[in-house]
Amino acid sequence: MKVIALQSGSNGNCIYVESKGVRLLFDAGISGKQAQSRLAAHGRDIADVDALVISHDHRDHVRCMGIYQRKFGLPIHTTKETLAAAQRSNALGPLNDVRHFASGAILRFGSVTVETIPTPHDAVDGVAFVVDDGTKRLGILTDLGHPFDQLISVMQTLDAVVLESNYDPEMLTVGPYPEFLQERIRGTGGHLSNFESAELICGVNGKLRWACLAHLSEENNDPDLAVDTHRDILGKRFPLIVASRHGATDVLEV
Repeated sequence: MKVIALQSGSNGNCIYVESKGVRLLFDAGISGKQAQSRLAAHGRDIADVDALVISHDHRDHVRCMGIYQRKFGLPIHTTKETLAAAQRSNALGPLNDVRHFASGAILRFGSVTVETIPTPHDAVDGVAFVVDDGTKRLGILTDLGHPFDQLISVMQTLDAVVLESNYDPEMLTVGPYPEFLQERIRGTGGHLSNFESAELICGVNGKLRWACLAHLSEENNDPDLAVDTHRDILGKRFPLIVASRHGATDVLEV
């Protein structure tokens, strides 16, 4: 299984996964041109992608989904509630190929399955994902709200994970955000801190090979600080990669 985080953060999210001839994109928060060029830089053609799977309705995950569908012919997989909310708050344009799933369902693409995990994030009907090709399991776990029971149990089953590590608590407290926004971020429907992310990984007793820290805040986090916080808790147990807010990672292999 191969993974490329094309971008991750509140300015736009999109993750590419391929395995056993199946190619998937998760979320469409960056422009079609950016997604196309970043995949091409790694020898991939966005037109070969089999499906676009949407996690939730927030703009940084859905704003370009119409372009991906119309320009590149990607069928969109989303819940009905997520699509309705996304259409209310974004100018998505006409969508000609939408395939609905219920949160908690298992999606099948050839020999690859995508497990959808309902999250307490403050979206209308948000989900996180586990991609399973029958041999390896990859978690795409961002916009989570807080560490919930199913998340903790799923972590034990993964071979690799793209995991939210959104903010440093001290930076959030002394930073520019007003109190109500700070409360939203640190609340049960917000995001995971560096400490919460590291503790989730630390609790894994299974076969995790690497973790990619994702959805870092520009104002309330720093890549080096996120890695240092994880190293303080984890030591050198797992290789760590940081997904960029401005470009793609290398091709990560599971």
